[in-house]
Amino acid sequence: MKTSHLLLLVSSFLFIGFLNAQDITVSNLEEYNAAISKVSTGGTIILKNGEWKDAKLSAYGNGTAENPIIVKAETPGEVILTGSSSLSIYGNYVIVSGLWFKDGKTNEKFVVQFRKNSNEFANNCRFTNSTISYFDVADDNIKNHWVDMWGKNNRVDHNNFTGKTSAGTTLVVWLKGEEHIENNHKIDYNYFGQRPDLGENGGETIRIGTSDNSMKSSKTLVESNTFKQCDGEIEIISNKSGDNIFRNNLFIESKGTLTLRHGNNALVEGNVFLGNNVSQTGGIRIINEGHIVRNNLLIGLAGNDYRGPIVLMNGVPNSPLNRYNQVNNVDIQNNTIINCGPMTFGGGKNDELSLAPINTVFANNIITNTNSTKILETVDSVDGITFSGNIVDSEAMVNSQYFTKASIDWALLKSLPMPTDNNDALKSVTKTSKSPLKDITDSARDPYVAGAFNLNNTKIPRAIIARTGPGWQPNIVAPVTKPEDLIVEPGIGTLSKVFSKAKDGDIITLKAGVYEFNKGLKTGKNITILGSGDGNTVFKMQDDIENPFTYFIRINEGGALTLKNITFDATHNQPPKYAIVSPDKMESTMYTLNAENCTFKNFTTQNGGSIFKAYEGTLASSLTFKNCEFSDSFRGLNLSYDKDNLGKYSALEISIDNCVFKNIEEFAVNYIRNTPNVNIEGGKLIVTNSVFDKVANEEKGRTLITNGIHDVTIKNSAFVNSYKAQTPINLQGLNNVISNCLFDDNGYPKITKGAKEIDLIFKSPRWEDKDNYIPSKKSPLLKDNNGKALIGLTH
Repeated sequence: MKTSHLLLLVSSFLFIGFLNAQDITVSNLEEYNAAISKVSTGGTIILKNGEWKDAKLSAYGNGTAENPIIVKAETPGEVILTGSSSLSIYGNYVIVSGLWFKDGKTNEKFVVQFRKNSNEFANNCRFTNSTISYFDVADDNIKNHWVDMWGKNNRVDHNNFTGKTSAGTTLVVWLKGEEHIENNHKIDYNYFGQRPDLGENGGETIRIGTSDNSMKSSKTLVESNTFKQCDGEIEIISNKSGDNIFRNNLFIESKGTLTLRHGNNALVEGNVFLGNNVSQTGGIRIINEGHIVRNNLLIGLAGNDYRGPIVLMNGVPNSPLNRYNQVNNVDIQNNTIINCGPMTFGGGKNDELSLAPINTVFANNIITNTNSTKILETVDSVDGITFSGNIVDSEAMVNSQYFTKASIDWALLKSLPMPTDNNDALKSVTKTSKSPLKDITDSARDPYVAGAFNLNNTKIPRAIIARTGPGWQPNIVAPVTKPEDLIVEPGIGTLSKVFSKAKDGDIITLKAGVYEFNKGLKTGKNITILGSGDGNTVFKMQDDIENPFTYFIRINEGGALTLKNITFDATHNQPPKYAIVSPDKMESTMYTLNAENCTFKNFTTQNGGSIFKAYEGTLASSLTFKNCEFSDSFRGLNLSYDKDNLGKYSALEISIDNCVFKNIEEFAVNYIRNTPNVNIEGGKLIVTNSVFDKVANEEKGRTLITNGIHDVTIKNSAFVNSYKAQTPINLQGLNNVISNCLFDDNGYPKITKGAKEIDLIFKSPRWEDKDNYIPSKKSPLLKDNNGKALIGLTH
């Protein structure tokens, strides 16, 4: 017996020694490549702390569950991969841990991929306890991903992904090939940090599948992750495959939605969305069939339309894979929605998106609003939706066929509102066959009540208390970037490639020629675009474009756009409606536009079109137009969409200096404020040395519409050739003044409520060059002849 015990003890020591012998420490890529083959069936490689520059690591082999291949940092977070570093994981049971990809510029389409090539993939592998931050691309033409998941049964967990500014989704699950179907991947306990608005599609944080493979089953689990300020695009998560689960995730101030874009049978449960009233923050957008959306908590989401807290989209008849399948057989139950924007049912309805949701249940949800905002926008028929047991606590008007109004008694649990037991209305609802047996905290529902929580709940939802990110704390600081002067050649889409990458302070210089747009551009940065200076830098829509766009440029919240020496020409068989638009409606963070020596022409779309449009609820700090021409268009500058909102207006100040408005069918400027007293401060318009030629030439036409604007100054300007118009201007209020202006065949201004008119001239302007508005020597426009100041263009 003693001998056998001794042999066993010796054998144990030999086994331990064997395992230790497999722990190989390496300090550079050459040593690593030599070591990886030595642990091909199990063992550990330890990377020495320090900077690993341009290190292309391959972690591979055939480990087992009991004896995996491990590649890890000597100290988690202190192995820093920089430059064009990347990681490929493939084989079986390979684990990579503790790395930090930091401030690099990769020349690959990935930073981490779960494959070697198109034939060799990873199975049962893991990327964990690591960070990727501000890892850019070396070539702007590369649309890269930080993590590409291939194979089956792989896991990405406890990582931090912050600061992706380049084009391409942060993390992608691929289903291209049978090796990746029903993959059972896990994406859990990760922290997805700030991702700024990309300005175009492809800025998702997670995408599972593609439209081409959307009818395939993925069975990917996305669980207990945090998404904070993930603003890359409207789809924070884009579900494009079948049978996926999105559970117990936390979304904080992220401007988008968890979008069930393609694919069927998703389960969305236990997620918490905290918008903190940040504009564009949304909830769950639903397309396709068989989804279950239950036990989710949504608070303070300020988005609407496609970014509402719950959005049911319309579908396309016989939809191709890349469009919108009809919402069918979807169950939405026991969600709690507090102080959010309106839900949208039938979203996107138009001639193509003509199929309203069918066989859908919306039951036993709680919606409460202390601000009395609208609860639901029904864009199309809701006959295919069964409503029951939905309780609304709000002063907002609701349809009693869909909702029951009741006052809900709340108590705070660490600042989270919880319904108390004193809520008989919540107890009166009836279960359905698909009602959840547990609440958002995974507690049994007894009794069954409406909303995500049991009454008198004392548990915090798992989404909020989950420990996400690596076990070490990365001190992530955005790299300092200096403004650049970026030079762009004419062509199709050439500007968009640079525009999406531009940083605050960048100057984009355009050579002479035609820049054909194949999509509208967006910016929330401080950017200057300079044309060639000879009037030959032209923006047009691509001639043979498949999907015409609505606007050339959108200025997002916080953006400051300066344009010089550019011609916007809307001539096209399907012309864009606008040259420039404000942020989307209700996005109230201020923005700025400055246009100088620019021409805007041929914006003729009469269905709401205009050269500039400010959406409802937006606010410009200033809009400045100097030495610009607006011609042959339906409308000029339209800032009228807050007309029904008391006290609201869309710009603090508008300045128009030395500009021409010519052949504009309706108004040159429509800038209004709904106010009971125009003498209450709000809004400022300054028009100087400008010419308005045949603008709003109809009996009730108005050249400048300024209703309710407190401070209006119009001076040294000419209004000509709108011979049908009777009252081109109507000024009201003590701070409204028009002075030293000429009217010819253009009616008479109306001056009331303390407004002033000073030195108005009603004579022919007597042009020497009528096309260029150059006055003759005897013209009353000249200072020498009117005794005041030059009227019209300063040239």
